[in-house]
Amino acid sequence: MSIERKILELAHTREQAHRSGGEARIKKQHDQGKYTARERLDRLLDEGSFEEFDTFVTHRCTDFGMEKDQPFTDGVVTGHGTIAGRLVFVFSQDFTIYGGSLSKAYAEKICKIMDLAAKVGAPLIGLNDSGGARIQEGVDALAGYSDIFLKNVLYSGVVPQVSLILGPCAGGAVYSPAITDFVGMTRGTSYMFLTGPKVVKQVTRESVTTEQLGGADIHATKSGVAHFVSANEDEALALVRRLLGFIPQNYQERPPRVPCLDPIDRANPELNAVLPESANQPYDVKDVILSVVDNRDFLEVHEAFAPNLVVGFARFNGQAVGIVANQPKVLAGVLDNASSIKGARFVRFCDAFNIPLVTLEDVPGFMPGTTQEYGGIIRNGAKLLFAFAEATVPKVTVILRKAYGGAYCVMSSKHLRGDVNYAWPTAEIAVMGPDGAVEIIYKKELDAAQDTAAKATELKERYASRFATPFVAAQKGYIDDIIKPAGTRFRIVKALEMLAGKRDANPAKRHTNIPL
Repeated sequence: MSIERKILELAHTREQAHRSGGEARIKKQHDQGKYTARERLDRLLDEGSFEEFDTFVTHRCTDFGMEKDQPFTDGVVTGHGTIAGRLVFVFSQDFTIYGGSLSKAYAEKICKIMDLAAKVGAPLIGLNDSGGARIQEGVDALAGYSDIFLKNVLYSGVVPQVSLILGPCAGGAVYSPAITDFVGMTRGTSYMFLTGPKVVKQVTRESVTTEQLGGADIHATKSGVAHFVSANEDEALALVRRLLGFIPQNYQERPPRVPCLDPIDRANPELNAVLPESANQPYDVKDVILSVVDNRDFLEVHEAFAPNLVVGFARFNGQAVGIVANQPKVLAGVLDNASSIKGARFVRFCDAFNIPLVTLEDVPGFMPGTTQEYGGIIRNGAKLLFAFAEATVPKVTVILRKAYGGAYCVMSSKHLRGDVNYAWPTAEIAVMGPDGAVEIIYKKELDAAQDTAAKATELKERYASRFATPFVAAQKGYIDDIIKPAGTRFRIVKALEMLAGKRDANPAKRHTNIPL
């Protein structure tokens, strides 16, 4: 056979592989509002950048007549490409072939890409749309999933790992995305759960729909599994491109720096009036964030989960940072079980990948009550404390208003190796607020007073002037400076510039034992 004939045969075979599971199944995918595996890669990656591996791989199962149907790619498209010119490795599950179900050969394709991502130091992106393990392969399929899980774990903190759930993701399949750094879902077309509605009905007698059990909004608001929810696949794929712009290629690199036309000394006079007259009144901390970051550009993570703590990515003078901010607009900004876990996870990601942390603090304490105590607030609050203490990246904290009790300590205080700690003049740093403190410290005076209310007001003012102020902490060096709110952006930028060469390390050990 001539070389021309062989080239033609190769082209025909490749075209056959690119047709996936056939036109009827592709149409069904489109009818459900979903793209095919290859269409997703076309929209995710820079045009013309995708290089595919293992196009001609087929499964090796001979049970149940499977040997009679061995489609190319075996249900997953793998390879590498670029996003904004930066290398990424990708796999895209193909629901048109065996419902995207995973075989041993399929798993081997994904593992090969994962190994290459770690070897060359580039992010890994998984586009998930699969019916789970391929039942006909039995334990081989389970072994394949386990191989992927292991590599997810081994490469955690080595390269960024991002998962998009664009269809079904059930059973053991959910654990690979759960181990990755970020999980995105699409509303109405994706779901995740360990056991489906039928099994739930059999075991617990609960009647629940697929959407109620594991839809995108459920995982975004209740379980916290989903960091991002998008209205459709175009939005989800664009979000991944935006996310990677804040993140380095691997743990040895720093985040990409972009040109900044937003003046670093831009004042924000509106911040001088952002806080309400009463310390018990709420405001939106996102107004503060958007005022001080470059170009009002803030990518919030876990927006719908534990909204009393805001986390996400932004830039200061072109440098990517992770922002952690208490949200007085929700539950007065207290720390509870969910927000502590959310914050700890985000802080540890930033520390793993050399992303500086900027903390905006306004926290009255930890949420009291049996629900929180029984739910493990001691253990979960310790996670956030642990994450900030362990982090060695540059850490800049600005106390906007309240910083009470253990929550003051936890929120990247100077005592947890905070590098630069500022406070607005409105900061209140104390063991507790005036209301509670007066009842304890001045109990005898209150009991003896003829006008209890008037005496209480007097004592609260006395306490506030002595303790609910940033000057006491500043006198002791726990606050590096008390700054004007309008100049917050400039002070943060200068602090980050000063810390650019920071070198810090933790004592040698096998690994830490965070209170999981």
